[in-house]
Amino acid sequence: MTPDSIDEIMRRVHRLEIKARRLARESFSGEYHSSFKGSGLDFEDYREYQHGDETRFIDWNVTARKDHPYIRTFREERELAMILAVDVSASTLYGSQQLSKRELAAELAAVLAFSANINGDKTGLLLFADAPLLYLPPAKGSRHILRMVREILAADPESPGTDIPKACDFLLHTVKRRALVFLISDFFCHDLQRPLGALASKHDTIALRVTDPMEQRLPKVGKVTLTDPETGWQTTVNTNNANVRMGFDKLTRRHQEGITNLFRKKGIDHLQLSTHTDYLPQLHQLFKNRTRRRNS
Repeated sequence: MTPDSIDEIMRRVHRLEIKARRLARESFSGEYHSSFKGSGLDFEDYREYQHGDETRFIDWNVTARKDHPYIRTFREERELAMILAVDVSASTLYGSQQLSKRELAAELAAVLAFSANINGDKTGLLLFADAPLLYLPPAKGSRHILRMVREILAADPESPGTDIPKACDFLLHTVKRRALVFLISDFFCHDLQRPLGALASKHDTIALRVTDPMEQRLPKVGKVTLTDPETGWQTTVNTNNANVRMGFDKLTRRHQEGITNLFRKKGIDHLQLSTHTDYLPQLHQLFKNRTRRRNS
């Protein structure tokens, strides 16, 4: 990496920090707090046993001293570990609008991390492409968050492919306590059912799929050469052909429906976020839906 590219990344990180701090403070800190539960229970006090209490919480030592059944009471542990698992494969560098998918992922990660930080929670980072590349354990503080954002933007994996199953397996074996995992990727990957199911069974998992409008629909611009950035495979298509455009739309729609159905089947909250639209309303709605379910 050249000094000029490092300077450009740092300028982008600084601009992103200002925006992410503002969004986290003004838009998401309260919603974040009410949307996500802590990962366990902390002992609070003793009280007399009442009909309907769970007998497994009876403290027999206190019961013997008081001559009445007493139970232990608990309060929810608010501190929560958030893990941002971010796809930095070659396909995430694509962007037909102002942002690439990688830049959108970095912005989402920054907003979520600053929201967690405001609420006293730690945030960790896993970068992955065709294998896990970098893991930063959960920590607090702005310097830690800025390093995470910088690592997302600067990542340059030797192999450009995507292997989400390996990333899921890494998290399952590395993160021991239940955590909140945001899986940020374009999800151009196969064989996701088992690893996503295993991850969601251990951790509270939310999938954020980053997309670009040019990946969803072919424009009518004549003959173009399409290149897969991860495999190098190329093909030339005539986009003036209505059947070609229709076939492309059908394939992308089928892929999207398959991913969405898999998330629903595994009980994973999910959003599809595009490089050309404002992600704030969708994130707000996600937080509100989780708060509503938690309080119902």
